Amino acid sequence: MSSPSATTNLSSEVVTNGIRVRVTPQFIPETSDPIGGRYNFAYHVTISNDGSENVVLRKRHWKIVDGDGDVRSIEGDGVVGQQPTIAPGGRFEYHSFAPLETHWGTMEGSFTFERADHTAFDAQIARFYLVGIEPKRRK
Repeated sequence: MSSPSATTNLSSEVVTNGIRVRVTPQFIPETSDPIGGRYNFAYHVTISNDGSENVVLRKRHWKIVDGDGDVRSIEGDGVVGQQPTIAPGGRFEYHSFAPLETHWGTMEGSFTFERADHTAFDAQIARFYLVGIEPKRRK
């Protein structure tokens, strides 16, 4: 069961099968080039195990949609080169980034976890918003 809740206007938080996933994005103006159509965003992910058994994060799936409606899917093993085990009451945090060609977009997806009995389940990553500065229009 999933239950989303808004944490800020841009962030997201949701609990699925006892796994709480919170994501907080941030625009990075120092490495972005609005005139050249490159907008960089960082995001901080906190995964908390509110359940009663150990879980291992095995896979990630991201759906990234830019302001033009172009969709990218990213799938892979673990996160940031790791497949962490998260004990009940424990948490795992990491930072990553996403470049876009538009000044805004969204991300959402899921993490696949494995229980000790080798059954798997997907924990939702609720939609969050990537919002940068709008490019100046030429006169």
